[in-house]
Amino acid sequence: MTPGKRAARRKTAWVAWLAVALVVAGCVVVGVLHSGGDTTVPAPAADERADSVAILQRSSAEQGLCYGWELVDYYDYGAAPRNVGSNLGDGVAVEENPACPRWVQVTATIGYVSESSESNDFARIAVTGSPDLDSADLWQMESGLERLGLTEDVFVDDPGWAVTRAAVMLPLLAVEAGLAEPADSPAPAAASPSPLPDAGSDYLRDRWGWLLATVGLLLLAALFVTVGVVQRRKLRVAVPAQRAGAGAAGRTREKA
Repeated sequence: MTPGKRAARRKTAWVAWLAVALVVAGCVVVGVLHSGGDTTVPAPAADERADSVAILQRSSAEQGLCYGWELVDYYDYGAAPRNVGSNLGDGVAVEENPACPRWVQVTATIGYVSESSESNDFARIAVTGSPDLDSADLWQMESGLERLGLTEDVFVDDPGWAVTRAAVMLPLLAVEAGLAEPADSPAPAAASPSPLPDAGSDYLRDRWGWLLATVGLLLLAALFVTVGVVQRRKLRVAVPAQRAGAGAAGRTREKA
């Protein structure tokens, strides 16, 4: 093999190993940056809180019950809830509030785990109330939330939207449980609730970094195959040419 061809092969091998190093480094960086993921439970948007407060104010005035919500991050130990609200206003809880002797509250406790964990994200929903309310009635209201489409999966996918939507459903569920009389004019949310968001899947959200790394490795494998095919073709062309050159040199020496 001529020196030029050896240099070309060394250059090709150097490029291939450089590509390997870049792909491996990229995979490591992706794995490090996305091994944990964001596990913070998002609070309801400002418009969701404002709309819910307005609806609960009308329902509370007509039914004589206070209604509220509480969103808790399960892994935020000892910290204040992510968000609370009620017919008394955004950020104002009804539990043990002197302004609300009779109250009902929905509490959503959300737990987001890191991507490296084998556990799944989860949601725990509870409906509580003032001591004068029967626990069986509160349990009936709690089960009614799932019947209305507010399942644990919905709370996991969009906690802020789900907890405020559950809160504005409480007046309707209180009437079904016999805790309050029907309002003179139905609350807008109870009359025509907005469609629920798709439950979806958090597969890509949890694993997109590893999927990207897999694609990089597949591209790297394709590069190796291409380099191998090119080198094999060059060898097939070079070997016969070398043999032909050697034969011609031999015949020349014999004639001489």
